[in-house]
Amino acid sequence: MSAFERHKNFLDFALSSLLRRQGRNLALILVYTLVVFVIASVIFFGSAIRREAQAILAEAPEIVVQRLVAGRHDLIPLSYLPTIEKIRGVRSAKGRLWGYYFHPASKSNYTIMVPDNFPHPDGEVVVGDGVLRTWGSSPGQGLYFKTYTGEAIVLKIADTFSAGTDLVSADLILTSAATFRRLFGISAAVATDLALKVRNESECATIAEKIVRALPDTRPITREEILRTYAALFDWRSGYIVVILSVSILAFFIFAWDKATGLSAEERREVGILKALGWDTSDILIMKFWEGSAISLTSFLIGVILAYLHVFFASATLFEHALKGWATLFPTFTLRPTVNAFEIATLFFLTVAPYSLITIIPTWSVAVSDPDAVMRQ
Repeated sequence: MSAFERHKNFLDFALSSLLRRQGRNLALILVYTLVVFVIASVIFFGSAIRREAQAILAEAPEIVVQRLVAGRHDLIPLSYLPTIEKIRGVRSAKGRLWGYYFHPASKSNYTIMVPDNFPHPDGEVVVGDGVLRTWGSSPGQGLYFKTYTGEAIVLKIADTFSAGTDLVSADLILTSAATFRRLFGISAAVATDLALKVRNESECATIAEKIVRALPDTRPITREEILRTYAALFDWRSGYIVVILSVSILAFFIFAWDKATGLSAEERREVGILKALGWDTSDILIMKFWEGSAISLTSFLIGVILAYLHVFFASATLFEHALKGWATLFPTFTLRPTVNAFEIATLFFLTVAPYSLITIIPTWSVAVSDPDAVMRQ
């Protein structure tokens, strides 16, 4: 008999043995699947949101320069531009206008930005779907603002972003520079920060050092630093969910250990009968290994599939408030279905391998005993 046929027979016997105790095993599979589902959902969501952030920031400026006053971000004079443009390696530099506006009625903070080429006249805005949803307005109508002096102004909604851009545009309002400066009282001589394009990305750190030496009150931030910050943020949020559920996960492993290491009287008699019929200890261990593998693999596959559907087709409904991070204004978006093989492998070895192995320990202690003594217990 070939090795393949031998293990196939062991698997057939293991499955028939599991079916004889289907109530006990179904309860174990249910709890096992739930744990795999939770962990896989957190891993899939964290990984997918990091990839989305990387894709979005791919077009961001290589360096952003801010001005610090008393350790706080302050408006930066546009007169700094000539000094920065003279630094070798800087391809271009420009001022950017952006800020936040709190709307008391919706209790939401909105991001207001001035794009490079705003196609609409002063007094008009382009808004994200989340703005319309929380502000209670619709395209063609106006949004009521209060300027820095308390003056009420109405900005007409000229256009909206598509729903597919909700991840970055849910709270976004685009307007002209003149409207922005009127709303916040910012003079034409300053900007929120400066955006730099460089010729060689590997020189960003060197250029940043030169900027600080030339303009000591500035803080250059490279794109790589922003990416690392986002990665750390999403890792922290994912870990936050896992920690909250750690008690449930620990309870599962205690439950699994108890079920795997405590053979019932029926199972001990079964092992004794197999020994009496001439089965070797190694044969019994292989059979029990296949039993544990069948339970763990079934739970793993079902849990991973459910997590995939939950994250990529249901927008991680169970965890969205903790993982997305918006207090009031939640974007509605669908993540691109992508799975990392390394993450699947890590999840597999953390959930499947331990259970498959611990099922062998109690079986070995019974299999090496005298068959007659085992069957009498």
